[in-house]
Amino acid sequence: MKTHLSTAGEGFELNSPDARITIKVDAAHTDGAYELFEVDAPRGPAVPPRGTPWPKAYHVLHGRMAVPVDGEVHDVGPGACVAIPPGAPHTFTVHSPSVQFPAISLTDAMGRFFRDVDRAVPAGTPPEEAAPLLRDVVGRHGITMGEWEP
Repeated sequence: MKTHLSTAGEGFELNSPDARITIKVDAAHTDGAYELFEVDAPRGPAVPPRGTPWPKAYHVLHGRMAVPVDGEVHDVGPGACVAIPPGAPHTFTVHSPSVQFPAISLTDAMGRFFRDVDRAVPAGTPPEEAAPLLRDVVGRHGITMGEWEP
């Protein structure tokens, strides 16, 4: 492991259909043990519920969102955290104008996935056009995903 400093406004930015992801601590800095991302998402629903092979945790800095995890809905606001086990179907819906939260994940799997999404789905792609592109990506990463609602 190496010491790594990522100050405000720094980090490699990636686009996703439901958020802007900034890599604050890359797996290369932790010998693959974990990664830390800053997630900025606008009001509205995210992609359909999905189950990822990696665990993760969110800690909301500002804004409010509902985070359904395995059928239980969690109201997550500033200062609140939610841990999501691997394989648990989950998504989020932002109820405030936007939400910002760090997401931490074990290994380098989440970063590889976000990089793949950024390459496969151009920024600003409407959801109905992003869905088939995203389905190809999730399949490559062992993610299960529910149906995209119109």
